[in-house]
Amino acid sequence: MPRPRIPRRVWLEPNVTYFKPAGVRMIELAEIILTVDEFEAIRLKDYEGLGQTKAAKKMGISQPTFQRIYESARKKIADALVNGKAIRIEGGPYKIMKRGRGRRFRGRR
Repeated sequence: MPRPRIPRRVWLEPNVTYFKPAGVRMIELAEIILTVDEFEAIRLKDYEGLGQTKAAKKMGISQPTFQRIYESARKKIADALVNGKAIRIEGGPYKIMKRGRGRRFRGRR
């Protein structure tokens, strides 16, 4: 029995969860599923420009785990672009974090 996955910390839930090529009817489209943690890895590394170590720390995972999630997401996105597939963002082991959480308190005790 595989070990259960620890929920990854996600700081921004996607507003849009479906992308499709223009001019292709939905019934004709194949789609790929991009998990929310894969979306977060792409957002942190490519959009925010964080390094893998900082992004992994922000998600609460190790750097090698972040690398695997990131590579999986990039492969899926490339497949969708090259082969004209739709992208659905859903699922995966994640936990939405609120702003201000995850930082240590540095005030008086």
